[in-house]
Amino acid sequence: MPTQSTSKQLWRDVQVFDGLVQLSEAMTVLVEDGRIAGLWPAREFNEAHAEGAACAGRGGVMTPGLVDCHTHLVYAGNRAGEFEQRLEGVSYEEIARAGGGILSSVRATRAASEDELIAASLPRLDALLADGVTTVEIKSGYGLTVADELKMLRVARRLGQLRPVRVITTLLGAHALPPEYAGRADDYVSLVCDEMIPAAAAEGLADAVDVFCEGIGFSPAQCERIYQAAKAHGLAIKAHAEQLSNLGGSALAARYGALSADHIEYLDEAGVRAMAEAGTVAVLLPGAFHVLRETQLPPIELLRQYGVPMAVASDANPGTSPICMPTLMANLACTLFRLTPREALSGMTAQAARALGRLDLGRIEVGAPADLCLWDIQQPAELAYAVQAGRLRQRVFKGEVVYAR
Repeated sequence: MPTQSTSKQLWRDVQVFDGLVQLSEAMTVLVEDGRIAGLWPAREFNEAHAEGAACAGRGGVMTPGLVDCHTHLVYAGNRAGEFEQRLEGVSYEEIARAGGGILSSVRATRAASEDELIAASLPRLDALLADGVTTVEIKSGYGLTVADELKMLRVARRLGQLRPVRVITTLLGAHALPPEYAGRADDYVSLVCDEMIPAAAAEGLADAVDVFCEGIGFSPAQCERIYQAAKAHGLAIKAHAEQLSNLGGSALAARYGALSADHIEYLDEAGVRAMAEAGTVAVLLPGAFHVLRETQLPPIELLRQYGVPMAVASDANPGTSPICMPTLMANLACTLFRLTPREALSGMTAQAARALGRLDLGRIEVGAPADLCLWDIQQPAELAYAVQAGRLRQRVFKGEVVYAR
């Protein structure tokens, strides 16, 4: 992997998308000691501004490093057989109720060692990095025992040590009801609240806690118990909500100050209003919508009307979005959900960072961490317009050029 290391680097004549908007003219960007130290219109740049800086690049489009704010990257096995089943007419819910779906991944993941999970997950992570990701959220949720959930979280942390990427971890113990707790969902929720969350917090393995609030997942009352436990241990809150039905999960999450509610295809206006009042980000997952061939669109116009920030993520997972190409998600967010290219790209940078509670990331502004991508394109909209690998010229992480082509 090519790397370039110097404390002071300069990019000249780049078109900049700063995480919210495209800047109107070619810019010069200075990075020093891992942070963005200067940002000038190229015509106003004075060489004295950056004395001693090495020129790291010229031309192209610069964006913040992409932030993939919702993934299930750590797992064993695959679910290609279920993909075939769905194409033959079996629904996602029918597969789940027959012991497939998430539970098939649980069986494979429980049987795998940490090293085996590392080996299985690294190629997926590498695919994200090759498409410009510098920060990735990784959820657990395929263990569903205290030991196996912690195992997944340890693997996620290790991935961040093995590659130049920032890993944010989320405990998703309430992803599905494990078979040994069949008919005893409340008892399993007690395990999550009384043992799993305290253990993950004590070992510093989780940054947030997530739930699957759905008819085939957990009820709002059960999710609320988990939110209370997460709050008690100082962990942020996220939610899978309104993916298959409207149980009011997004509004519930918003009442607890959730960073985000994700999927939200069945979200109603009351839920949108609650998210707007709480500052909760709507995370759109067009990959799952596409793979499951869903038809219920998320309420994009309502989200715009109420000013709810919209993030876009890959939802990379073995069953419903086995896709590790975030720029494809930008295209799908536009073509399926009718986001504008600017909204889609902001959703993969500034708004995705907001969905992780990291307002310092996903922006190109003086003082921000220098997580950057330089692309061989003419304008930022091309990242959403075309589905094309190989456009990344440089990936910069914490001020270091960790990939260069």
